[in-house]
Amino acid sequence: MYKKKVLIIDDDARNIFALSATLRAKYFDCISCSGAREALELLKTDQEIDAILIDMMMPDMDGYDAIPLIKGIASRKSTPVFAVTAQAMVGDKEKCLQAGADDYISKPINVDHLLQLLRSI
Repeated sequence: MYKKKVLIIDDDARNIFALSATLRAKYFDCISCSGAREALELLKTDQEIDAILIDMMMPDMDGYDAIPLIKGIASRKSTPVFAVTAQAMVGDKEKCLQAGADDYISKPINVDHLLQLLRSI
């Protein structure tokens, strides 16, 4: 059975650990980057990635700046990017979608919702 590969971009190692453990238990492969610049370099390679989970609030380069750059990489135009954020206020989902995210999930993460998003890819 082919395991879908998910790239997790988050500056907090605890979030990466928790997401990776959860997804691996549900038969996903996970790779991670601790920042958007590192992720952009990885995404310019031919590394196979089926979906991207990106934390929207990171130092250096946040998700709002990174998503358009990710979508600008020719080989990644159709790779789904899901915004992950603790910002769950009115307008935040729209702001994430305007930046180019394919969908949005707020923290604390509802695992069932996350799996539903990932199974749709």
